[in-house]
Amino acid sequence: MIIYPAIDLRQGQVVRLREGNLDALTHFSSDPVETARRWIDQGAEWLHMVNLDGAFGEQSINLAVLSEVARLGIPVQFGGGIRSAEAVKQAFESGASRIVIGTAAIEQPDLVIEALRIGDAEQVAIGLDAKNGKVATRGWQHMTDKTPAELGHEMAALGIKHALFTDVSKDGRLEGSAVQDTIALAEATGLQIIASGGITSESEIMALASSGVVAGAVIGMALYEGRLSLKSALKAAQGMV
Repeated sequence: MIIYPAIDLRQGQVVRLREGNLDALTHFSSDPVETARRWIDQGAEWLHMVNLDGAFGEQSINLAVLSEVARLGIPVQFGGGIRSAEAVKQAFESGASRIVIGTAAIEQPDLVIEALRIGDAEQVAIGLDAKNGKVATRGWQHMTDKTPAELGHEMAALGIKHALFTDVSKDGRLEGSAVQDTIALAEATGLQIIASGGITSESEIMALASSGVVAGAVIGMALYEGRLSLKSALKAAQGMV
């Protein structure tokens, strides 16, 4: 199972939000490239970058940051505000190895098809972000009537293989993750599910990894707050704790 250290970007700064709330923002670094280097030096094989400005429909400098980080030689999974074919192309041209389409997956399914033409099934993931069992969009500010499993099945039918599942209510709270819901979603959809939101312990990582159906885990706040080291997370993902 792959561990993805998270680098969330707000106007080029490394930050973390709680439950997607801009009023609950914590600033961690003014140097995202140095942050990326730190995770690489500690053994990261992938990074997960989120353009929060894009997620909230704002202009930003975060594509330039993506370009700098990609030049470090590590694959980057990049999401946030990818809602047009042009945005897909820009993300790939800026160095993303895989993009994550969130809001547009439910509002513009044709964009998913187009993204799979621009890239391929290994380069395109969708975001299954949920609040109270329903998919949330537009920076988690809008609710839909679809469950993550329903949207997952629809996306799999289009050719999607990878999906990021975030329980918004747990994101950034350091109170644990939705382990069983994540495993159930992977089993129900057959997608390569990447867990996200609230992961704080080796035991959670081991439970996800030992399921045999969860492909990865994004870890953010727990790393930045020192609740979990990347070294121990990587070991747990290999069942070595």
